[in-house]
Amino acid sequence: MTAVGSSFDVDAVRARFSTLRGGEAIFFDTPGGSQVPDEVRTAVADAMRDAAGNLGGSFPTSRRVAAIVEDAHDAAARFLGCAPEETIFGQNMTSLNFTLSRAFARSLREGDEVVVLQSDHDASVSPWLEACADTGGSVVTAAVDRDTCLPDWDDLAAKIGPRTRVVAFSWAANSVGTVVDAARVAELAHAVGAPVWIDATHYAAHLPIDVRAIDCDVLVCSPYKFCGPHLGLAYGRAAVLADWRPYKVRPAPTAPIGRSFETGTMPYEQLAGFTAAVAYWESVDAPGAGHAWTRELGDRFLAGLPAGVSVIGPPTSADRVATFLLQLDVLDAAAVSDELVARGFNVTASEHFYCLGLRERIGGKALRVGIFHYNTAAEVDALLAALAEIAAGDSPAVA
Repeated sequence: MTAVGSSFDVDAVRARFSTLRGGEAIFFDTPGGSQVPDEVRTAVADAMRDAAGNLGGSFPTSRRVAAIVEDAHDAAARFLGCAPEETIFGQNMTSLNFTLSRAFARSLREGDEVVVLQSDHDASVSPWLEACADTGGSVVTAAVDRDTCLPDWDDLAAKIGPRTRVVAFSWAANSVGTVVDAARVAELAHAVGAPVWIDATHYAAHLPIDVRAIDCDVLVCSPYKFCGPHLGLAYGRAAVLADWRPYKVRPAPTAPIGRSFETGTMPYEQLAGFTAAVAYWESVDAPGAGHAWTRELGDRFLAGLPAGVSVIGPPTSADRVATFLLQLDVLDAAAVSDELVARGFNVTASEHFYCLGLRERIGGKALRVGIFHYNTAAEVDALLAALAEIAAGDSPAVA
């Protein structure tokens, strides 16, 4: 085991998850949602007991609610690398992306263009399709390389032009696991005065975020992908948000600026859980050990793939996270997925995993394996052994 592996105590991490102690399943389904540590569950339950109230009162319950809200925005700022007033919570990433894109779309006009990537999750595309349908704008899709599933940079540069009003893309693909050079996209977009709008839902589970370093204008993600509760989280550059008129009820506060985009009563218990999730992540990933362990497991998985099993996208850990889309020679991916589930592995098969632009590249259903920091080397080896047996035709269920 490498120095990174020896310095990361995965057993101690797993002890913080009740769901990982029961042995019911081996979780390789993190792209669809991570397991939740016990301290997050406890924070949610405590908030429902101790802060079952609302903002605006001087009594203790209301003050506890106010503290939960402040703590959550502070935690979000640490997680994203921005100011607390630039953070926004919502129902989920998709709903929040529709909400924010709607506010931005007040300025869209006929002939305006929104540039997206072929590898994007549809939650990063459909809000713009709907906005353009209402305003007369159009969505322009930049291609990805067929072999690597990474951006075709020449095509992207050609698609970004004087009519471009925003460039929106998924930082990491939840299907093939590829990672886009966000700073490079930002440079291209800002050269024509267009803001950069990033879907970091899958990226946030695997790599640290610093919105200042990549110079993005809006970023959205989902805490339930990185050990938190079901919420949507966004960053909006203060100078950008100041130019928008939010959809909100009239008495709702307009400051701090990010909260003017939070509609209605927030799920305070979920905010408490989010704060606990950020604290959990800070404790297991300092200094980057959790992410490094995941990458190491990804290397182990790629090195051990048996004959008859191929990876769509980059063949190494470069330009990707530890999410792998697999094709098996002459075997049906759905049947392989069902067989692996029967053996206790949580994996899934799909034709697109909501990345509709990649359907042609996938060419039918493929098997997705998502590795996370709470997985073990033994779990990876067990999955590889099962894949080898199935690929060799030794499993009657998928023969």
